[in-house]
Amino acid sequence: MNFQKIKPVERADFYLDIAFRNAKKKANDLRRGKRESQVSWEKKKEIAKINTARKVIGSKLQKVLDSFPQIRDLDPFYVELIKTTLDYDNLKKSLGALKWCIRKVDDLHRNYLKKIEKERNIKQLKSYRNQFYGRVSSIVKQINKELINLIKARKTMLTYPDVKNYFTVCIAGFPNVGKTTLLSKLTDSTPEINSYPFTTKTLNIGYIQKNYKKIQLIDTPGTLNRLNKMNNIEKQAYLAIKYLSHMIIYIFDLTEPYPMKDQKKLLCELKKFKKPILPYLSKTDILKQETISEFEIDAIKDSELIRKRLVEKIT
Repeated sequence: MNFQKIKPVERADFYLDIAFRNAKKKANDLRRGKRESQVSWEKKKEIAKINTARKVIGSKLQKVLDSFPQIRDLDPFYVELIKTTLDYDNLKKSLGALKWCIRKVDDLHRNYLKKIEKERNIKQLKSYRNQFYGRVSSIVKQINKELINLIKARKTMLTYPDVKNYFTVCIAGFPNVGKTTLLSKLTDSTPEINSYPFTTKTLNIGYIQKNYKKIQLIDTPGTLNRLNKMNNIEKQAYLAIKYLSHMIIYIFDLTEPYPMKDQKKLLCELKKFKKPILPYLSKTDILKQETISEFEIDAIKDSELIRKRLVEKIT
């Protein structure tokens, strides 16, 4: 799911301004017939204005609605991601408010279109159009709070990763142990490497392709704290491991930027997901052979061997 396709959301005044400006322009672009009476001419202009205002507001809001994902159709990963990073009920309410607004503007349009079509008094024609504008403005402004909620929700959803339905491997371990470096070695990707923990804006994702099949690898930051203590990127990582991963590569770093007991504890936490785990030993090029030999966990030390093991899973 590519959340980058969600249309920008604006405040109420933006939609009203563009609707009424377009309505005025539409009326100004009309041409009067040679034998057209003054009443018929004024009626044509007022109808053009309310038709255009209704169309602009309806189409703009509908485009926003259509670009937001149907939550019930999403994979469990995205459903849980939305629930843990956004106010889920508030999101549904805000989207529902847009539907309500479109429906109310349509109802007003039908009502005032009938009035204008029947009216013969020029002054009253303009009055009906002004009434329509006023009531439409009131309705659209009623959903301004919901529009602001959707602006914030979209900002969060733009950080969601675009994951594919491939065999998926999550690369886990403490910050700066070499997860992103391993991702680069295993794939053709060149993800941004950050110097500090948890500065990534979204999950780093790369792919291994073998013939017509692909393996999706996800660099998952975080240390599996309690869910309510995680930031948004850590929540993405946790949910990726839980819902997307078919296998986990767990990286040990014997240079010990983090105590070994903590690295082993994190491995135990990962085992609770009941996914196959491949231990990998990073930074072996700067370690003494004695240090590597004394490490009691049977871990792979060569990234090419990791790649070979993964390819075997899809061939």
